[in-house]
Amino acid sequence: MQSAHSRDTSVPDLRAEYQKFIGRKLLFMISLILGTIILAGYATTRGSANIGVIEVYTAILAKFFPGTFESTWFADTIVWGLRLHRILMAIVGGIGLAVAGAVMQGILKNPLASPFTLGISSAAGFGAALAIVMGAGLVGGEWLIVGNAFVFTLLASLAVYGLAKYRGITPETMILAGIAIMYLFQAMTSFLQYIGQAEQVQEVVFWMMGSLGRSSWDKVWIVSGIIAICFPYLLLKSWDINALGAGDETAKSLGVNVERTRVICMMLVSLITAAVICFTGTIGFIGLVAPHITRMVIGGDHRFLLPASAMVGAILLLASDTVARTIFAPVILPVGIMTAFLGVPFFIYLFMRHKKEFW
Repeated sequence: MQSAHSRDTSVPDLRAEYQKFIGRKLLFMISLILGTIILAGYATTRGSANIGVIEVYTAILAKFFPGTFESTWFADTIVWGLRLHRILMAIVGGIGLAVAGAVMQGILKNPLASPFTLGISSAAGFGAALAIVMGAGLVGGEWLIVGNAFVFTLLASLAVYGLAKYRGITPETMILAGIAIMYLFQAMTSFLQYIGQAEQVQEVVFWMMGSLGRSSWDKVWIVSGIIAICFPYLLLKSWDINALGAGDETAKSLGVNVERTRVICMMLVSLITAAVICFTGTIGFIGLVAPHITRMVIGGDHRFLLPASAMVGAILLLASDTVARTIFAPVILPVGIMTAFLGVPFFIYLFMRHKKEFW
């Protein structure tokens, strides 16, 4: 029989192991935050006119502490007028797409799920193509393409929900409904490209490649605000998402309202994805790759997976955009091309590494 003394000493040992377990996850997230800050500073220095890292941070600090730090007009113009809003859009866009991907993989129990699994990107592409080719949309002016992409993304999400609701809200029905919606919008986009003029088709193709060149401070604030509203709720539901990973019956036995959780999370993910891609165009692989990288490092607990995936997504998209801006400077490549080049090798690595199960 185990002595009372040995039982007493085992409790502190378990507590110490748990604290180390949590500490490693927190250290990983802190490292990601520091890495994002350093990468953002470096990315701001790169471009057609290079400036030093010290000048970049001085220009940023001078904006908030004007009496303490002094910056030059040239540095202020480069940092605040030309580059910083693009870099922040890469960060918040990467955060949004990565969080959306992590949640989608959790609620659908599918390692290949991403923000575009439910036909979201195809719907956004059709909305943009409709605005470019036909000039039709709910919002006019400079917001025509953005408004169309956003609206059709939400319509696609509602259509997926309606089709899945008819058969029952399960991962299988949601994925099948998403595939159907995806092919429908792809067909309609192809039709618009077929009847459009050469310049219009070229603009549609360029939009669908994804680019951060259309960013502005207003757009950064809009995307940041939507993510700030949706992310806390998703983080609050992280335990429920963990339970869904064990199966619907197990989750129900633990008191989780499976259908409600899956639908609400899907709607919030769709809103986040719509907010990002309506301003940036289609940027693939971030929502698919970032959660897998994070899961391989810290595991699948969504309490830590969601915030850590957010920072991994920010670093991936910011690094991809930095390479896209500088590799063939002064020519700027669409960031969607660079994320694809990043995603394909990772997919091959993931396929070769995992022989039986993905998680």
